[in-house]
Amino acid sequence: MASKEEDMAEAEEEEGPPPGWQSFPPEPSLPPPPTPPPPPSELGQMVCGSCRRLLSYPKGVRHVQCQCCQMINFVLEAHEVGQVKCGSCDVLLMYPYGASSVRCSSCRFVTEIGEQNRRPPWSVIQGYPPRPMPSNPIS
Repeated sequence: MASKEEDMAEAEEEEGPPPGWQSFPPEPSLPPPPTPPPPPSELGQMVCGSCRRLLSYPKGVRHVQCQCCQMINFVLEAHEVGQVKCGSCDVLLMYPYGASSVRCSSCRFVTEIGEQNRRPPWSVIQGYPPRPMPSNPIS
């Protein structure tokens, strides 16, 4: 009988995984899911200054990189932008306040910004007073 018990003990020790079974390394943990895009009311839009594609971006950012041409575009808020019609083709152009001229992206004409062709900023048209411009000159 002792030999039968010994045989059973040996069989249990030798007993391992079933044939064809193999151990796989644990799967790496998955990265967290991407954060959902902000709601449309929190997105701004602008046209890329290089390839002229429409870009969407979260409001409050100062720079947006175009996914098409990789150009990094500077974002201006409504109170920082003026408007003028192109002196050649009459396209409505937007420019940062303080600029002395603006180049048309359609015909490449350079329009000088003067009192005769300035328009009030969108913030004034919409009933919001413009914010004062910083007095520090850009060096």
